[in-house]
Amino acid sequence: MLSKDEVVQLLNPVKDPFLHKTLEETGGISKVTIKEEKNHVSVKIAISKTNTGEQMQLQQEIVGILKKNGATTVGLRFEQLPDEVIRKYQPAVEQEKESSLMGGNTGTKFIAVASGKGGVGKSTVTVNLAVSLMRLGKKVGIIDADIYGFSVPDMMGIENRPAVRAEKIIPVERFGVKVISMGFFVEDNSPIIWRGPMLGKMLNSFFSEVEWGDLDYLLLDLPPGTGDIAMDVHELLPTCKEVIVTTPHPSAAFVAARAGQMALKTDHEILGVVENMAYFESEKTGEKEYVFGQGGGKKLAEVLKTKVLGQLPLKQPYEEEDEFAPGIYQEDHPIGQEYHKIASKVLAKMEE
Repeated sequence: MLSKDEVVQLLNPVKDPFLHKTLEETGGISKVTIKEEKNHVSVKIAISKTNTGEQMQLQQEIVGILKKNGATTVGLRFEQLPDEVIRKYQPAVEQEKESSLMGGNTGTKFIAVASGKGGVGKSTVTVNLAVSLMRLGKKVGIIDADIYGFSVPDMMGIENRPAVRAEKIIPVERFGVKVISMGFFVEDNSPIIWRGPMLGKMLNSFFSEVEWGDLDYLLLDLPPGTGDIAMDVHELLPTCKEVIVTTPHPSAAFVAARAGQMALKTDHEILGVVENMAYFESEKTGEKEYVFGQGGGKKLAEVLKTKVLGQLPLKQPYEEEDEFAPGIYQEDHPIGQEYHKIASKVLAKMEE
């Protein structure tokens, strides 16, 4: 049976999810009650913000710790820390935010790549736009924010994992581009079954806990549609600009318009539309076959009051024996050259 002192010792190292200080430092363990006959532990915890997704995660963490150490049942109540305690640690939190990518003082510009539905080649556009920007002399990073359907590491042929140095995650670098992805933290391609608040916290970590260094551009490969992660990005990065990816098919363009409208409603400027899988060109005859129809990209651009940045045909990258990267087009590849033009247009709009 746990004693009050043992409960306090177990919970002292647990951190307030917003102040990032331990409960021992904040005096957050307000009350501990033990009912020995039922082996029940009741705890009152004071934190800086109550009734949040982070509070739910903290609740799970505390219950898990106490049950693991012998409690049969656990009762938890939360209250807010005194204002003076919050003020004491808030400056450090704000300073940490200011020094992170979200602080707005780093000079890094953000570009989100979005689509209305999956399977239109959004991740392919993200990685090739990033590599093309690097070829134009820019320092570039990618956050694979498509947390359920991460594919950036595979597309870029990344096989190693990030290192950790001084409590910071060091992104993996490939083709001169720094990359962080949920795929690095999942074993054996396991499915992700987290809910919104946990996913939001992971995305936040990609900004604040990764040692990005000096970046000119950070690209975000968003999940398709207008779900939690896309909304989190809109809230976290008010200065982010967006590229919308579609295929020529009218239904793909129709659903992509929703992602575009979401960007407009949250004051995210749309840089333009990329029409992927625009056509297939026969190597024998040179004729173009419009496999998925025509006009989707142009129509979407008209709806969103923007322009088509490029129309990309169906074509595989060159096969190279000494370099595995199934989604990256070489600089001299016809589609690599198209991405170069798209990247140049994006730079012109970002730096005008």
